[in-house]
Amino acid sequence: MNATDQYVGVRYIVEDVQAAVDFYTGHLGFELRMNAAPAFADVVRGRLRLLLSGPASSGARATPADAATPGRNRIHLIVDDLDAAVTRYRDAGLPFRSDIVSGPGGRQILLADPDGNLVELFAPAAD
Repeated sequence: MNATDQYVGVRYIVEDVQAAVDFYTGHLGFELRMNAAPAFADVVRGRLRLLLSGPASSGARATPADAATPGRNRIHLIVDDLDAAVTRYRDAGLPFRSDIVSGPGGRQILLADPDGNLVELFAPAAD
């Protein structure tokens, strides 16, 4: 594996890079790789590299205004105990965008970052 294969990269357009860094590192277990706020930051969790691009970043400038709003796409994070995670994040005042939903593969809920980008917290069904 070379350096470009080490991570899978996702870019989120954000208004406040430092608020996004604080959210992902403070609540969701991401590690800071680079912080060039207010333009850009790079955080990782496992093999997921999340590029947080503020309005001054080239990534944000290349995005058409009508494509920069949060949508149904989201990153998917596996948690061991969904109920405990929901309680912890509710107690921290973080905004949820759905209730817990159960399906054949497990249970999930949608959390929003400070800019409304979605994060799916997922607990797989027991084997």
